[in-house]
Amino acid sequence: MSVRIEIIDRDITTLDVDAIVNAANEQLLPGGGVCGAIHAAAGPGLAVECRSLGGCPTGQARISGGHGLTARHVIHAVGPVWHGGGMDEGGLLAGCYRHCYRLADDAGLS
Repeated sequence: MSVRIEIIDRDITTLDVDAIVNAANEQLLPGGGVCGAIHAAAGPGLAVECRSLGGCPTGQARISGGHGLTARHVIHAVGPVWHGGGMDEGGLLAGCYRHCYRLADDAGLS
């Protein structure tokens, strides 16, 4: 797998890319902040699809369509809440990143 990562400073909801990554909760429900902005820009179809995915455990990710976004997919990544480092937060976060890359690769995203 060849991965190109680009860091940019723009509104994530306007990017014309294969996928954006959303910091999601385990229920994959619309939240606040960036997650809320992504759901608002994508329209109600994103929340409907997310509900059909059945949630996502911490340390993993799920992929959906982009719906009303210019991004063709949204990868919903559920990272851990930091509890001081004694609850394998680092391992869960690393697993979350690996899962995002695997989903992108499996979907043929570039």
